[in-house]
Amino acid sequence: MNFNIGQFPQYRPRRLRSSPALRKLVCETHLSASQLVLPLFARPGKNLRRPIGAMPGVFQLSPDELLREAERAHALGVPAILLFGIPDKKDTRASGAFAANGIVQQTVRLLKKELPSLLVITDVCLCEYMEHGHCGVVSGGKIVNDLTLKILAQTALSHARAGADIVAPSDMMDGRVAAIRAALDKGGFSETPIMSYAAKFASAFYGPFREAAESAPQFGDRRSYQMDAANANEALREVALDIREGADIVMVKPALAYLDLIFRVKTEFGYPTAAYSVSAEYAMIKAAAAKGWIDERAITLESLLAMRRAGADILITYAAADAAQWLKS
Repeated sequence: MNFNIGQFPQYRPRRLRSSPALRKLVCETHLSASQLVLPLFARPGKNLRRPIGAMPGVFQLSPDELLREAERAHALGVPAILLFGIPDKKDTRASGAFAANGIVQQTVRLLKKELPSLLVITDVCLCEYMEHGHCGVVSGGKIVNDLTLKILAQTALSHARAGADIVAPSDMMDGRVAAIRAALDKGGFSETPIMSYAAKFASAFYGPFREAAESAPQFGDRRSYQMDAANANEALREVALDIREGADIVMVKPALAYLDLIFRVKTEFGYPTAAYSVSAEYAMIKAAAAKGWIDERAITLESLLAMRRAGADILITYAAADAAQWLKS
C-alpha cells in the first residue's frame, strides 16, 4: 500500500480520535455477534451439565441442556454453534461417529426441530469415538489415512441426514474434503457446505479441549497428521488442496498465535475464512481474569477484533455468548 500523506502539523491523526463518535465513524474493523460461532459439547443423558475444570463456564451437556445453552446464545445474536459429541462407548471403528442415533445425530435433530433458525455446524472427526483417541484408523501403530476417509465420509453424511447445516472435518487426513464432498453429493446433500479445518496445527493450545472432549491420544501424538507450527507455506498448500476438493469455508486453528496465517489465507484465496479461538486461549483469559490481573471483557473483545483485523470472517470462540452480550451493551 502506498501512503501519500502530509506531515505534522498539517496532518494530525489525533483529530479523528477526539471523540467516541469520530472514532466510530472511521473505525476500520467491525466486530458483530453475527460473526460468532459457539462450540458446544453433547453427551448422552438428561438434565446433565458436567463442568469442564480447565474451561470455566463450559460444560459437557445432555441434548436438552445443550438446547437451552444454544437458545440463550441465539437470543443474544449468535447465529451458529459448532457441535462436538462425546459417546458413552468408544471402539476401534468409531462406530458412534456415524450411528444413526449417535449423540451428535440426536442433538442435531433436536436443535433443528426446536431452534430451526440456528445454524448447526457439526465437527467431523473420529478422536472422540476411537478408544485410542486418534483421529483415524490405527493399524500397526500408525494412523492409516485412506482407510479413515470412508468413515469420515460416512460420518459427515449421517450428520447431514440428521439435519446439520454445515459439516466441518477436523481430522487433517489427506483427501478428506474430496471424500466427504463425494459422499454428500451422492447422498443428495449437494447443497450442504463444508467448513474445512484446512490449516490445523499440532498445538499445545488444545490442552483443555482434551478434557472437554475426552479425546486425548492413548499413545504417541498427532504430529503425523496435524501441522507443524513452523510451516506457513505448507498451510497455504493445505488450504489450496481443500478448496480444490470442494471446501466452502476454510479454517485456521488455533487463532491468536496464527494471525499471520489468517491474514495470508484470506489474502491469497479470498474464501470465507474462519478462525478458531481454541480452549487454551479461552482458559488463559479466564484464569488471568479470575486473579484480577486482566479485564476479561476487554481482552476477549480485543482478541476477537485482532482475528477480524487479520481477515477472519467467522470467529469460533467459547466466549461467543459472553461476547455477544458485551457487544449488545
